[in-house]
Amino acid sequence: MSSKRTPLDLVAAEPGPAHTATFDGAEIAVLPGQTVAAALWSAGVTAWRTTRGTGEPRGVFCGIGVCFDCLVTVNGRPNRRACLVRAEPGDDIRTQHGTGHGAATEGEGS
Repeated sequence: MSSKRTPLDLVAAEPGPAHTATFDGAEIAVLPGQTVAAALWSAGVTAWRTTRGTGEPRGVFCGIGVCFDCLVTVNGRPNRRACLVRAEPGDDIRTQHGTGHGAATEGEGS
């Protein structure tokens, strides 16, 4: 009889100690190799973008980089897909509002 193996067993993964990043100014723990989306989910954050025009909250939708619902601003760079960007020690992660380029470029009703 074989014993069940976990995904960590299968890849022989041994995550290192967590480091920190910030989300909208609050510290969050990040495991080595985690994406920004995974780190935010682990911290209990499920939305980190608002849509243009209506300001509806968004987070991960597809989780594989095809859609653009998970856009976030990382270290001052807007339009980063949280499901693809690896979270690094000290990253400054911010909620992205609309296009992420400020009110002058938002465009009404877009």
